[in-house]
Amino acid sequence: MIRNLSLIAVFLLCASLAMSAPVRIKDLVEYEGVRANDLIGYGLVIGLDGTGDSLRNAPFTEDLISNILERLGTNVTGEAFRTKNIASVFVTAKLPPFSRGGSYIDVAVATIGDASNLRGGILVMTPLRAADGDIYAVAQGAIIAGGAAVRGAAEQLIEGVPTAGVIPSGALVEREVAFDFKILKTINLALRQADFSTAHKIETLINKNFKSPVARMLDAATIEIDILKTNASSPAHALSAIENLTLIPERKARVVVDQRSGTIVMGAEVRISRVAVSQGNLTLHIQESPRAVQPNPFSQGETIVLPRSDVSMGTQENIALAEVPDGANLSEIIAGLNALGVGAKEMIDILKSIKAAGALHAEFIVQ
Repeated sequence: MIRNLSLIAVFLLCASLAMSAPVRIKDLVEYEGVRANDLIGYGLVIGLDGTGDSLRNAPFTEDLISNILERLGTNVTGEAFRTKNIASVFVTAKLPPFSRGGSYIDVAVATIGDASNLRGGILVMTPLRAADGDIYAVAQGAIIAGGAAVRGAAEQLIEGVPTAGVIPSGALVEREVAFDFKILKTINLALRQADFSTAHKIETLINKNFKSPVARMLDAATIEIDILKTNASSPAHALSAIENLTLIPERKARVVVDQRSGTIVMGAEVRISRVAVSQGNLTLHIQESPRAVQPNPFSQGETIVLPRSDVSMGTQENIALAEVPDGANLSEIIAGLNALGVGAKEMIDILKSIKAAGALHAEFIVQ
């Protein structure tokens, strides 16, 4: 276990060194107003191998089939469908910024009825609408579904999620979002993680590059760029000169733990005040030994079961004691926990206790 924890320490130290490497501005910020738009549609998947909707439990699928066939010139009024090779699905996609008509985008497909598997299915032409209700793309194509489902007479096995899939480049953009980028006089850079120090570094770096006060920090997450002062021919040229500038961003000291998997991630900025840590074991043992009591011969009684439980609890105090020095950094924290010989689960409990004692100077996030 100590060897495994040492490997974790090495990995985290390498990660902390990588965090100190220069990062491009484009990897730290979003451009305000330049964003993707969510699209959604309701469509039909055909060609399934008996794994589609049962029309009795999904009447909306039958209505959708009727509407499609009638638009294609086939009158099916009053007809009863018994096919299980079709399924109703929701189709979702993101329309990237600056998408032009004729370009293709990826789409995701998921069942809304009781279809059990979308593998081998083909999505019929489905219009995709944005929040304003207008159609911006049309999706169609063969579905790539993850997972598999196998059914038997008395048991079924499902691996992954076969009721959802994707169609790479499955939607054709039919309409562009109205956005005239070239007329902007100012553009705001929005930090993905708000931090005053990082915002100030970006402001200073941009002004130094243009040798004029073109950038102005508005708050911890916003830097305003004055396009006119950059003397660039367009906002696009101004941002192309800004986005590849590099700097070392500032980060909050943070510890993130996942109790389900036992994963612990700590930043290099984490510090711990002088604290002594001891680990004890608590063992709780419960054993059930029920006893059957028989009635006397030729009596009118009946057999009963008397519960019998044996409960024992044992503790081992002070099996290990380690002292973490004042202002310990990441490597010293791992070394101190390694001295206890504890696993990841126990390490999480120790970090919680250190945080509760006020000795862990970092944001503590439990997932």
